[in-house]
Amino acid sequence: MSVKAFLDEDFLLETDTARQLYFAHARELPIIDYHCHLSPSEIAENKQFENITSMWLYGDHYKWRAMRTLGIDESFITGGASDQEKFEKWAYTVPYTMRNPLYHWTHLELKRYFNVPTLLNAETADQVYQQTNELIASPEYRVKAILERMNVEVICTTDDPIDDLRHHQKIREDGFAIKVLPAFRPDKALMIGQGKAFRKYLKSLSQAAEHDIVDLKTLYDALDKRMDYFHQHGCRLSDHGLERMHAGDFTQKKANKVLKRALDKRSLEEADIELYKSAVLHHLCAGYSQRSWTQQFHLGALRSNSTRMKKKLGPDTGFDSIGDWPQASALSKFLDGLDKNNMLAQTVLYNLNPNDNEVLATMVGNFNDGSSKGKIQFGSGWWFLDQKDGMEKQMNTLSNMGLISCFIGMLTDSRSFLSYPRHEYFRRILCNLFGNDIEKGELPKDINWIGKLVADICYHNGRAYFNFW
Repeated sequence: MSVKAFLDEDFLLETDTARQLYFAHARELPIIDYHCHLSPSEIAENKQFENITSMWLYGDHYKWRAMRTLGIDESFITGGASDQEKFEKWAYTVPYTMRNPLYHWTHLELKRYFNVPTLLNAETADQVYQQTNELIASPEYRVKAILERMNVEVICTTDDPIDDLRHHQKIREDGFAIKVLPAFRPDKALMIGQGKAFRKYLKSLSQAAEHDIVDLKTLYDALDKRMDYFHQHGCRLSDHGLERMHAGDFTQKKANKVLKRALDKRSLEEADIELYKSAVLHHLCAGYSQRSWTQQFHLGALRSNSTRMKKKLGPDTGFDSIGDWPQASALSKFLDGLDKNNMLAQTVLYNLNPNDNEVLATMVGNFNDGSSKGKIQFGSGWWFLDQKDGMEKQMNTLSNMGLISCFIGMLTDSRSFLSYPRHEYFRRILCNLFGNDIEKGELPKDINWIGKLVADICYHNGRAYFNFW
């Protein structure tokens, strides 16, 4: 048996049928990146990055986490070392990431964006640094040109309700061919247990909504007003990052009392916090339904585990992990509470704990009511699961317990403009799954039909699902 070359054109494609599916039905399709953390201001200004480090390593907590594991000092990660020194330390790290998806992503990104076939390591660091920086200095490597070259059609950023969305407005007014739309992320409005930080946030929300928040009604009014504002700016998606779903029994009167206690700087019990979160989340989701938005729930992240490093660097810096909360009962109760009043919007559910794959894959079937194709979605492998093994498990579970043919496919969930090869990565894995089944005789060799299913998953299902056009 011959040894295949690393990252050749058949990368991840194990059979002739998989290759046929990918090259004929998946590779050339546009990208709908319906959830990411790209900066709308950097798109609006059509940013020209200074070098490969600022473009590639800033904000990438996946890479930071790997470097720390290898014993690299924080000065070369988020600290005061020069950009070239930081790149050199990342290059030194890369060979040690073998069998981690970072090894694949790193070389895919170098090859697809910069045509660099060289393996990145300590010996090649200087060459790659100089070669990529020469390209980055050209107009073809400004942000908008990069996005266009990667065949991106839609980008949905992640935006707080208090954001003024002026960058989205500028992008639209400038006539950029790619739709760059906001997504409503009101997580901070739920963080009533954080005391001073919560009250400070409500003051900012009051300013954005142009009225004081003094009770639950005025909070709801402020959130509704911001939803309307986001809708006017093209928003058709919301997103929530939750440890678990909140589905406590509440009344508006009780939730109002809890909020007023928080505003009065009085202590709250855990039951109070759960009641408030359940009430506000229900109100928000009813609002999404009224506006024909799609709601997304990212469930199960245990964030900021290192108190020391959070204090030093802040959140979202690489100290998060998988959590193990029970998900099924509260999720069912919450979705049913909306559904029984016909207020359940299109919903995408993502799990971070792979033990919850079957829970979510079966949960979505409980609330698919025939009103639309794949109304409730089991979302693609997220965060620690957006790698080959995690994607395959998610798609196999969805296939076994639902209809993968209705799946809306991949997203980047990234802060980097160089992350779009993750869609290629996903498409190759998807085509390999179908191709292997065909080669084993588990599916018929109907390339036209299965090619259509592949194309639907990669692009057409998402285009039909989201209300972007």
